[in-house]
Amino acid sequence: MSEKFSSWLCCQIGAREHYAIPRALQKAGLLNHLITDAWILPNSPLNLLPKPLLANLRERFHRDLEFVSVYSFNNSLISLELNQRIQKKSGWLHIISRNHWFQQKTISLLRKIYPQINSPATLFAYSYAALDLFCYAKKQGWRTILGQIDPGIVEEQLVLKEHARYPNYQSSYQAAPSEYWTNWLKECSLADRIVVNSFWSSQALQKVGISEHKIDIIPLAYQAPETTANFVRFYPANFSKERPLKVLFLGQIILRKGIAAVLEAVELLRDKPIELWLVGSQGIPQPQQFHSKIKWIGAVSRSATSKYYQQADVFLFPTLSDGFGLTQLEAQAWKLPIIASKFCGDVVKDHFNGLLLQEVTGEAIANALLFCLNNPQQLDMFSRQSSKLDDFNLSQLNRRLQALS
Repeated sequence: MSEKFSSWLCCQIGAREHYAIPRALQKAGLLNHLITDAWILPNSPLNLLPKPLLANLRERFHRDLEFVSVYSFNNSLISLELNQRIQKKSGWLHIISRNHWFQQKTISLLRKIYPQINSPATLFAYSYAALDLFCYAKKQGWRTILGQIDPGIVEEQLVLKEHARYPNYQSSYQAAPSEYWTNWLKECSLADRIVVNSFWSSQALQKVGISEHKIDIIPLAYQAPETTANFVRFYPANFSKERPLKVLFLGQIILRKGIAAVLEAVELLRDKPIELWLVGSQGIPQPQQFHSKIKWIGAVSRSATSKYYQQADVFLFPTLSDGFGLTQLEAQAWKLPIIASKFCGDVVKDHFNGLLLQEVTGEAIANALLFCLNNPQQLDMFSRQSSKLDDFNLSQLNRRLQALS
């Protein structure tokens, strides 16, 4: 990487990938500042509240960045959220307002701390909250890198088709306003480089005219909990009514994640000893009649997911479209085999550490589950051959970021 751009400013809303990008940059000595919407220090009064209260907000911190120059807008964020609720803003209106608020707060901050920035710098920002930031950065002569969080408008088109295919699963899903996509294409135009996390995302961006030469594929990074190191997974000689195959679906319970096909698969296998756990926020109505072996667990905090990974036999990730799918790496850390679609990050090697679906249909998922049900010894092998995550650690992320031309 050129010494000309050895100073990075990382701007992000939320704890995306639990701050993997700024952590990798900090490890390399490249991070100048992290600018984020909320940052809750360990001595914050919020941490005195009972654990379930504001759990996700209280996870807005990482020890790796404890001594880094971090700027956040905690008080302003609280005011914004309160005003949004009072004005009953939700959905896209809320998302767009929040993205605009963050960019304006960040630009105001950048003007104040400009003397502290080692220019010319690299400004990294995530998609849909980067346009104003890139306009400002270009005026300073900085390099701009866009972190593309999803496959963009191609993904939306797939989701709209799925909703048309399953009108019985009424949900609150709405297509983004045209302005949202117009601004996104401007972000892509202003970006010197666009980082996507999968070949699938790269293909999707190219379909709407974004040059392949501008796109870099950099998989997500994940640091497994220390408790995964000595975890041992056991499978029975045979699955039975007393010891069913335990299938974990963890994430948003929405059509984009392939939930319609999952429910069709369970119906096809209703007489088999299979138990399905649905862990995540529910974005479709629960069917009035559904297989008794389906456990609708609901949303849990990120820190509470580990017990489900430990107790399951196989992880189901039949997404119609995902930028990557970090839960795949979480599952692999717990040596949990995966059934995944092709439309996400490349984690599953077919019949090595899991099964790869050629299509997201009830029949395809049912066949994969039947294979697992009838071959527990293969699941054991998949588990033992689970990814060591060497391609998905911070060191690899750091190397790939520095290699951006």
